Amino acid sequence: MEITNRLDLVVDGMDCVDCAHVLQKTLQRLDGVEYCSVNFASGRMQVMGTMSFKDVSRCVSGIGYSVTDNILLESINSYSLFAKIFSNPRNIATIVGITFIILAFLSKFVVPKITIVLFSLGFLAGLYFPVRAGWAALLSGSGLDMNILMTLAAAGAYFTGQYAEASTVIVLFSLGESLEGFVLERSRESIRALMELSPLRAKLLRSCCDCKTHVGMLLPDGLSYYEHGPCPWCDADIRIVNVDSLVIGDVIVVSEGERIPMDGVVQSGESTVDQAPITGESKLVTKCEGDHVYAGTVNGAGVIEVLVTSLAQDNTLSRMIHLVEEAKDQKPPIQRFLDKFATIYTPTVVGVALMIAVVPPLVFGEPFLNNSEGHGWLYRSLTMLVIACPCALLISTPVTIISAITSAAKQGVLIKGGAFLEILGQIRVLAFDKTGTLTHGKPALIYVHCVRSDCSSSTTQDVAFSCPDCKEMVSMAAAVEKSSNHPLAHAIVQYAIDNGLNDKLAREVKIRTGQGMEGLVNGRQIIVGSHNYFDSEVQHDIAFCQQVTVSEQSGYSVILVGENGHTMGYMAFTDPLRIEVPEALNSLDDSILTVMLTGDNLSTANAIAESASVSVVHANMLPEDKLSVVKDLGRKYGVVAMVGDGVNDAPALAIADVGIAMGGIGTAQALETADVALMRDQISMIPAIMRHSQLALRTIRFNVGVSLVLKAAFMATAIFGGATLWMAVVADMGSTLFVTLNGMRLLNRKIS
Repeated sequence: MEITNRLDLVVDGMDCVDCAHVLQKTLQRLDGVEYCSVNFASGRMQVMGTMSFKDVSRCVSGIGYSVTDNILLESINSYSLFAKIFSNPRNIATIVGITFIILAFLSKFVVPKITIVLFSLGFLAGLYFPVRAGWAALLSGSGLDMNILMTLAAAGAYFTGQYAEASTVIVLFSLGESLEGFVLERSRESIRALMELSPLRAKLLRSCCDCKTHVGMLLPDGLSYYEHGPCPWCDADIRIVNVDSLVIGDVIVVSEGERIPMDGVVQSGESTVDQAPITGESKLVTKCEGDHVYAGTVNGAGVIEVLVTSLAQDNTLSRMIHLVEEAKDQKPPIQRFLDKFATIYTPTVVGVALMIAVVPPLVFGEPFLNNSEGHGWLYRSLTMLVIACPCALLISTPVTIISAITSAAKQGVLIKGGAFLEILGQIRVLAFDKTGTLTHGKPALIYVHCVRSDCSSSTTQDVAFSCPDCKEMVSMAAAVEKSSNHPLAHAIVQYAIDNGLNDKLAREVKIRTGQGMEGLVNGRQIIVGSHNYFDSEVQHDIAFCQQVTVSEQSGYSVILVGENGHTMGYMAFTDPLRIEVPEALNSLDDSILTVMLTGDNLSTANAIAESASVSVVHANMLPEDKLSVVKDLGRKYGVVAMVGDGVNDAPALAIADVGIAMGGIGTAQALETADVALMRDQISMIPAIMRHSQLALRTIRFNVGVSLVLKAAFMATAIFGGATLWMAVVADMGSTLFVTLNGMRLLNRKIS
């Protein structure tokens, strides 16, 4: 049985979308290849099958590229600019071609007889790689690509005696390809910069275990002898190890100013950590024992010991890089449209070029070749072939998308593909979950009212309140809520633990989704739930109901407690609104509707919505209710974005046109479930990323417009004989470089 290999490779010299298509189709025809995916954006490819690295390398070399299996590019990145230029055979051929052309022009004044020979040598030097790539495109079934079109145009010029122009055209084309490759490499290095944030090595703290030197010695307690386990006499030592060798439970030491190599929890020490590489947050965050730290962040002035909590390939930074790489393969609708347009555009222009070459000479007796009066119709058709290259159109979108997604990732916003980047710029409705999104998501018990003794206790003034009935109610509620994941349940249980009220156990616990819970505590049926739930299930008088309503109207979340069908009392909780929420929502365009979806009662929801500047409120929502509301909003208004924590509201995030999860740095599920993940809990990033998306869409439209206008202008000029081949090549390569550089402006744009 043959073993299936998986090769993650870096491709050198792949500088256009066509190149990636040809390479992928060629490799798919290679014996033993079961799966192949070429990522033009990152310059990488993944190949799976029974083939070897040598087989793949040989196949890729035949098209004119080279590959390396060193995905970290540690050695390649250390090369000088000179070494990088001369490591690419195409660059060498271009330099040789330019040299021959310069010598040819100079020879006209010195040795005219060798001028044609020098132009021919320059022509051949520039022609080699386009011919090889064009032939590979034909063999792979990719059809007419730019290499074939340029080869035909240059060869046509050469064989009609336009030696200088033929050699200049093909060498200018190769030069443009090389320049485009240099520009794209800068975009690819932005992602590699993310990879380099995480150190390759770590300082592993190892204590002496099963020490052979001290085995059998009397232990310090004087009662027993040392046999195995950590040695009490040997000091721990530090070993430098590769991060890939670390396992969960290892302890690593991070010194002052070093990057943290792994996700983990601080076991000892205290320091400040710069989390900007992951979250984009510029301020330092204090970390002490029990706090989480993340790979790629920078330790400050203290030394900390970190308990490793995930493997190298599973840490937050690795997940971010993986998601960004995947995102670059996801084409937005506008790119898919342009790809289809290019498949029609190129054959159409080639057909027009053939008609230009044939119809005027045959039908109207016009000159086929150049003469003293101007360009012949063959020459004009060759110019049209150059204009038929769709490079600028095809590259205008992916480069802009790559730059926008990479820039966002470096600032703590993960966008999982160009399709979602496009949708972010078209949002008409922003729907928010309340708890943990508009609020901090850490409610605190602040008030308790007990019916039996008609006692009210403020937990902020009297932490361990004296009323026995109030204590009994909190203790009963905590027993039932222990098995719940709801934030309010956590608040009840934590208060009970902190105040010694966590001494009861509930049995036969039942969850009433979106309503509450019930269970048996010391033989008594205890119900803990919402006001609505009690209205239908538990008897309570009007005065009590009014008290609860007043607390709800004040913005508190209220939980009621019942015993054996009667009301015991209620507990009020506060979950403060995030301070930046009103300003962030007020900064949105007036055409965008803001909606809050919450399981809270309407009074509490309205109070929060008023403070947050939310337009529409949907309260008393069960999870399935949120799904139907999101669908209705989409039908009524258009594109809907759902914002939540990515955990409790995953179904609503999934059904929305774009799901935005907050707090991705601490939640793996948020990174997986959402279409956009904010690595820090900051609502203000949402309007900022929407503006970032809109700028990306404007840039794409501008790039496409420039490309089409230039091509239309040169088509008209070529037909009327006013354009030369070299002018067409300069215009084509110039427009390609222009849209590439214009799209790459987004790489360094601040989105916050």
